[in-house]
Amino acid sequence: MIEFLSLTIFPVLMIVAGAGDALSLRIPNWLTGLIALSFFPLAFVSGMPWDVMLLHMATGAGLFFAGFALFAVGLFGGGDAKLIAAAGLWFGWPNVVPFLVLTVFAGGLLALAVGIWAMLNMNAEIKGQAWFKRFSSLRPNVPYGYALAIGAILAFPQSWWMPSV
Repeated sequence: MIEFLSLTIFPVLMIVAGAGDALSLRIPNWLTGLIALSFFPLAFVSGMPWDVMLLHMATGAGLFFAGFALFAVGLFGGGDAKLIAAAGLWFGWPNVVPFLVLTVFAGGLLALAVGIWAMLNMNAEIKGQAWFKRFSSLRPNVPYGYALAIGAILAFPQSWWMPSV
């Protein structure tokens, strides 16, 4: 039962977070908290060594600060910053690297798709410079929680949790 929980809780919660962000552009604090807090009992009962657990916590803390730096400059939402930290807690170092790389690729594709969709749905009048002003002010909302969920699902098989079963 412990093996089943350690292999399913994180992916399922990330799918819920990604789907919720894609639909509402919001990631609830209770969900991010549940993702982060569920790590500790599962790490303990799965037999994660203390030094590995400390690396996981340091990784989560580092991503917390990095995420809020991205939030401060307007590149991330607050929910995204908290979600990347909670996911980093589950991956730890060095397994967080594939998660971040896959998330960046998924986020880039998502941003491209959302940008193209926004341009296709733009109903600006094309007279003089009006279309150019509208195009330059185009800032579509990208649900990065969706990209974080994709990166997490794709990177999870290389994480500490898979060899533990």
